[in-house]
Amino acid sequence: MFENKTKEVIHEEMLKRVPDIYDKTIGSFIFDSTEPVANQMDEGYRDLDSVVDKLSIDNLTGDELEQRVNERSGITRKKATFATTLVAVTGQPGAVINIGDKVSSDTVNYSFQEAKTIGSSGQVDALVMCDQAGTIGNVPANGIKSFPITLQGLTSVTNKEPVTNGYEAELDTELLKRYYERIQTPPTSGNKAHYKNWAKEVTGVGEAKVFPLWNGDNTVKIVIIDSNKAPAGEDLVADVQNHIDPGITGLGDGEAPIGAFCTVVSASGLSINLSFTAVKDPAYTDLQIRVSLEENIQKYLSESAFVEPQLSYAKIGALILASNGILDYSNLLINGGTSNILINDEEVPVLGVITID
Repeated sequence: MFENKTKEVIHEEMLKRVPDIYDKTIGSFIFDSTEPVANQMDEGYRDLDSVVDKLSIDNLTGDELEQRVNERSGITRKKATFATTLVAVTGQPGAVINIGDKVSSDTVNYSFQEAKTIGSSGQVDALVMCDQAGTIGNVPANGIKSFPITLQGLTSVTNKEPVTNGYEAELDTELLKRYYERIQTPPTSGNKAHYKNWAKEVTGVGEAKVFPLWNGDNTVKIVIIDSNKAPAGEDLVADVQNHIDPGITGLGDGEAPIGAFCTVVSASGLSINLSFTAVKDPAYTDLQIRVSLEENIQKYLSESAFVEPQLSYAKIGALILASNGILDYSNLLINGGTSNILINDEEVPVLGVITID
């Protein structure tokens, strides 16, 4: 906005205001005394430019964005969560587990959240929480498998189910998207926008779809995915259900109005399996190629989740070519075929098996 207000321009304008009867040449008293002022004014205009930029919420980031969004809409950024799960611990009968004792996966430690004693069966289930917030705590079944510090009487530990409830803090782009959804589709009196906003208020929810009258009058169905753009876990579904209509009673004990029976479910995962023949660059290992390809495909699936009604065969082919170490490919099959993959309203695509010949 003030791009033309440079120190040279400002200084020239100042000198023009001084009568020509005075010496204004370089090195003169008037030139040297006005030049620092022009420099300071130049810095002031540049600071003012940054202030003007911040009048648009699209130019804000971090705490400034969070504050502006909250001031205008009451929306707050969803914080990162600490993954939790039950682990099965085996050991000698009578061995004690204390709150704060540690178990670990290959990458991170978890702390016991409850005290337990090994019974006569030699095994007990106990709740643990990841020591670090975010997706780092999400591991597959049997990913928690060791004790970083030996615990007397305990011999082994494992998680029988995958851990999926660790979520990163809401990104600026996600927060801004929720803000615009709120102001562009105003929630009023339990309309569709209201139910969607209620669902997305819950930490861990990445996106939601609302289906009115899905099971008759006064019924609403909400299908959700988590922040990792994957099917939502049972705990997350329960959290959203309790937030909107606990027990599906329609009693108005949650956000939903009295008489509205709301059912919350997770989207089902549509596994996307790829197979193709690749011409590989010998400068890359098979592992490097696979990691790059999986990252590219996963990003596309996440961006398509609850947005696109189908996955493009051509786009996936382009992503294969864009992956490190792949010079060319042929015989691409997606879920056994060579056409676009349709995704129904209650499905979310998830990466399945990739076979590279």
